[in-house]
Amino acid sequence: MESTMQGKVCLVTGSSSGIGKVTARELARLGATVVMVCRNRAKGEAVQAEIKAATGNDRVDLILADLSSLADVRRAAAEFKERYTQLHVLIHNAGGVNSVRKVTSDGLEMTFVANYLAPFLLTELLLDVLKASAPARIVNVSSTAHQSGKIDFDDLQGEKKYNMWKAYGQAKLALILFTYELARQLEGSGVTVNALHPGVIASNFDQGLGKIYRLGWKLAAPFMTSVEQGAQTTLYLATSPEVEGVSGKYFANCKEVRSSKLSYDEAVRRRLWKVSEELVHSLSLSHR
Repeated sequence: MESTMQGKVCLVTGSSSGIGKVTARELARLGATVVMVCRNRAKGEAVQAEIKAATGNDRVDLILADLSSLADVRRAAAEFKERYTQLHVLIHNAGGVNSVRKVTSDGLEMTFVANYLAPFLLTELLLDVLKASAPARIVNVSSTAHQSGKIDFDDLQGEKKYNMWKAYGQAKLALILFTYELARQLEGSGVTVNALHPGVIASNFDQGLGKIYRLGWKLAAPFMTSVEQGAQTTLYLATSPEVEGVSGKYFANCKEVRSSKLSYDEAVRRRLWKVSEELVHSLSLSHR
């Protein structure tokens, strides 16, 4: 990790618990201005105060937003821009999985939005600030679950048939496809974007699971990666001089690794980007 992040502004989604909380805390410890994006006010404010006390850094801000709502994503981006003119590190950490199909306020499948479409839209809305702050970095927390994922364009929202691991694998694959396409588009801009697998983390990831799955998760927790360890690759990509200028790559254990074969399919990548643009913009128009 870089010894200092003084003068850097970092935004971390899903930062009230798990690896997001560790990421926000360690960035604050390194001297960064950290903007936490959290859904729950009480948890967000408690962790904000905890991080300030633990690091001695008072530059820890909080934006409240439910990122399953695209209107809230837009409001969070607008709120950030009202407060800040620079953004050096954007970390998409929030995500999750649901054992039964859940629909957002926009009528979209929750797993797809939380793990992919919200990061897609938030990045688009903050890209001008990132470019103006270059060199800047975007870090996308994906998962090795993408290896079993495929993009089902005929049933992107799981309306015909829903399986939670299929939905999760698809969303995490989509995030990597987005990473690679965005890296191509950002060439020469001074803004890099990379994705990572944090490990199988002993955190509150099981909140959207049914009782049996939650029990299994708790039994497996002692064999999982701790949240402290799980945050290390995110922090590496956010701060390390070793990856300055590196873009469009996938990392695990702070090392570049290959993602799934399908993740390198340029036709799928371009089609997904087009569909995603259509989704976020048609929903924006319908809510005006």
